[in-house]
Amino acid sequence: MEKTKVLIIGSGPAGYTAALYTGRANLQPTLVEGGFIPGNQSVLPGGQLMITTEVENFPGFPNGVMGPELMEKFKAQAERFGTKIVHGFVTKVDLKKRPFVVELEGVPTYEAESVIIATGAVAKLLEIPGERSLMGYGVSACATCDGAFYKNKRVVVVGGGDTAMEEANFLTRFASEVIIIHRRDQLRASKIMVDRAQKNPKVRFIFNTAVTEALGKRPEKPGEHGGLTGVRLKNTVTGEESTLECDGFFVAIGHQPNTELFKGQLDLDADGYLQVIPGTSKTKIEGVFACGDVQDKVYRQAISAAGSGCMAAIDAERWLGEHGHS
Repeated sequence: MEKTKVLIIGSGPAGYTAALYTGRANLQPTLVEGGFIPGNQSVLPGGQLMITTEVENFPGFPNGVMGPELMEKFKAQAERFGTKIVHGFVTKVDLKKRPFVVELEGVPTYEAESVIIATGAVAKLLEIPGERSLMGYGVSACATCDGAFYKNKRVVVVGGGDTAMEEANFLTRFASEVIIIHRRDQLRASKIMVDRAQKNPKVRFIFNTAVTEALGKRPEKPGEHGGLTGVRLKNTVTGEESTLECDGFFVAIGHQPNTELFKGQLDLDADGYLQVIPGTSKTKIEGVFACGDVQDKVYRQAISAAGSGCMAAIDAERWLGEHGHS
């Protein structure tokens, strides 16, 4: 097995930033960028920004930047300072041994003095036709990220929980109309969130209705027109189908943190997110740190993920120094 002082599992803004900082500290980190769930297309090298088109809210890019381009810059910067980047899937992590043992695709591959977990989270999707192909072209799972693209336009939000109400209210800052679609006749959201949405003059509700398809065509070439044109609906009581024209379709049914590997070894909260000591990136196991969306269910932004990646790198560097591994 190959030995490394720092093994970073996962890429994206958190993982690459952790790699950048540990690389500059001359710790020669190894980063496994391919996620850790074989066959899960939601776990991509570079994280969720790889399925994002234009990013307008990352500092330093006043004219915006395409998500994949931003991640390539992150990656190149990490490599510049000595990060070894490995493409593959982590299938097992043994945090009970020291050094920690990490398997790639079933084979024990690394012994690591410290581990930084940056496996992220994925937005739950409806898995309906058109949803994935139009992601970034009218379909989104993040109002904070993409809401500004829908000024004076009609958008649809699907969901019935607090996330959907919060996303809808945020979108009214930009959109001319926000339509919340829920498959039942009762919302799961808290009363205060429902009241806020109901009192917003830009919001209206469609109940007992499921979205069955995202309509439109993904542009095949740069500059080519295309994207979402509407959604297909089905009444869950009568079975009646209809089409609703809209410019944006926001899926707001929650997120799933990628923490399956760590169940039974690290503490998870009720929603499955890794728990860290408040104000740090430290988990309950010394030498194991977590950063990015895998431990953050509140902000879920590229910039906050990058900041927590910096925290994890500094925490790891200090821990290694204290234990004679610097």
